[in-house]
Amino acid sequence: MHTDGVQHLPTLSTPFVKDSPAMSEPGRTLPSSRTHLASDRLARGVRNAGRLTCCSLATGMATAATDLILEPQTTWWTALWLIPWYLTGLSIPLWTVLRAREKAAQQSDQDDDPPRHWDKAA
Repeated sequence: MHTDGVQHLPTLSTPFVKDSPAMSEPGRTLPSSRTHLASDRLARGVRNAGRLTCCSLATGMATAATDLILEPQTTWWTALWLIPWYLTGLSIPLWTVLRAREKAAQQSDQDDDPPRHWDKAA
């Protein structure tokens, strides 16, 4: 029983971590946090552009169905129901460009290190 009233947890030892072969080569360094932040920002942009594309497409389909079924005759409706379609047309190229940049960044990261299964091929 502890007299100070605080429950002490057992300490866990950390396992010994060896340097990877890539880190033992001269001139090799870990990726900087700036690179990691840029890739996170790019991934977030791709996700948001994809969400914008999906939501604007779904809204465009809903407004098209509403226009077809209910046939609203107000002047503001004729302008409003086209906005999601214009937004879809703008968001698709945006998503395409961002996704291509993300794929290129991933490809350049993977080119630095060979896949692990190549070590076992022989």
